[in-house]
Amino acid sequence: MAARIDPFVFAHEHFHEVVWMSQNTNHLFPADEVAKAVEGALREKRYEEYPFAPGLVELKELLRQDFGLDGASIGITAGGTEALYMIARSLLGPGDEVVASDPSYLIIHKFVALAGAQTVNLEIYAPPWRLTADRINEAITPKTKMLLLIDPLNPLGSGYPPEEVRAIAEIARDRKLLLLDDVTYRDFADRHTLAHPYAPENTLTVWSLSKNCGLAGLRLGGLMAAPALFDKVWKYNTNDLGVNVLAQWAGLAAMKAKPKAFPEIKRQTHKNQELIRAAVESVPGATLPVYPSQGNMFVIDISATGVSPEAVQAELLFGHKVFVRAGNYLSPKFGSRFVRVSFSNRQQDAEAFVKAFPAVMAKLRGG
Repeated sequence: MAARIDPFVFAHEHFHEVVWMSQNTNHLFPADEVAKAVEGALREKRYEEYPFAPGLVELKELLRQDFGLDGASIGITAGGTEALYMIARSLLGPGDEVVASDPSYLIIHKFVALAGAQTVNLEIYAPPWRLTADRINEAITPKTKMLLLIDPLNPLGSGYPPEEVRAIAEIARDRKLLLLDDVTYRDFADRHTLAHPYAPENTLTVWSLSKNCGLAGLRLGGLMAAPALFDKVWKYNTNDLGVNVLAQWAGLAAMKAKPKAFPEIKRQTHKNQELIRAAVESVPGATLPVYPSQGNMFVIDISATGVSPEAVQAELLFGHKVFVRAGNYLSPKFGSRFVRVSFSNRQQDAEAFVKAFPAVMAKLRGG
């Protein structure tokens, strides 16, 4: 009976009991300064008026400093997802192709399809577990309009070395293609390279405060691009009266706190990865294709165990209140091989997974 319940309905109904490791949300970001900023905005009744439509000036300045893209225009959107939709809607059309990957963050692929275009999905479920400049070059056709770079890559946790980012950006520049650089998880990486400096007129950089600053429920993200390219996208902005004012004040406080907070967040995510790896290694047939992850997630390949990802997701959630994500959400071809687990969580959350995962796998295998 329980397995037929929608997992998200169940998880939200048991919100305070569930260990949330399913959506790459960050449960480690310190809440005090963010809460204080939101409470202050509420006391001042900022919600009675529309926000300043272009976005809080100080927030945008902190973002500019954080990214170091002085010549780029910055737009604030209701999460990075809104920016991704606007890009597809404004820049793609019927017959266009986008070179992408499988696995990938498939919501972007959905937006490409809604624009009448299509993705050309290069299979990357094998070393080096990411796109390469050579494979991208080979996939380009006269219909190619855009390259999709997700760095670090959701769901695998792969990161791109600087020389590969540069080579991909130079392909976009030299072949006059657009480059969508989704950098949602860059703060979790040991090192990260933005594509924009190598192809400033071609690159659209999409960012989010959902994962790094733990503001997923407030929906705050945005777009950075050279002014001419930015303007092509921004004319499709439907949020012309501004993004949620409480989210912006929360984002401002979070950006101020991030430089001090993030070293400890990365220390804990690294520790959680180690704990999860030990649990995975204790289960015959389970492996981590990418370790260590450069994001706050990775996948556990369970294809050799004979157990389905959907069964693991259901048993962990309904039986142990640990929520992970079955791979079919993230890969048309390889989703039946893995579950995705995020780990920007308190250590006790990781320990709950470590305790439950071997028991669930043994139960589902009939052991």
